[in-house]
Amino acid sequence: QVQLVESGGGLVQPGGSLRLSCAASGSIFSLYRMAWYRLAAGNERELVAEITSGGSTNYADSVKGRFTISRDNAKNTVYLQMNSLKPEDTAVYYCKAVVNARTYWGQGTQVTVSS
Repeated sequence: QVQLVESGGGLVQPGGSLRLSCAASGSIFSLYRMAWYRLAAGNERELVAEITSGGSTNYADSVKGRFTISRDNAKNTVYLQMNSLKPEDTAVYYCKAVVNARTYWGQGTQVTVSS
C-alpha cells in the first residue's frame, strides 16, 4: 500500500505561482511513475504532468512552459511548480503513483486562482 499526501495548494492571484508537493510512502519511491492530475468543477479529471522513474516528463498542452514537475527520490516527494497561473487552472490537484501495476491516489489539494 502506498500513501500519498499532497500539500501546497491555496489561493493565488492570476500571474502568481504555487508549488505543490506530494509525499509518498514506501521504500521504492524511485521506481514509482508519478503524475499530477486536476479536476475542475464541471470538467473531467485531466492529466497535468507526469514523470517516470527515469525522470522523463510529459505535460498537458495547457500547462507547457508554465508548470514543471520534478521529483526528489531522497525525500520520496514529487513537486509541481506552477507559474503564470490563470483562473482556468483553478481545480483540485491530485497526485498519482503507479508501481507494480497498481495505482494510488492522494486526497487532493485545492488550487484557486482569482483576484
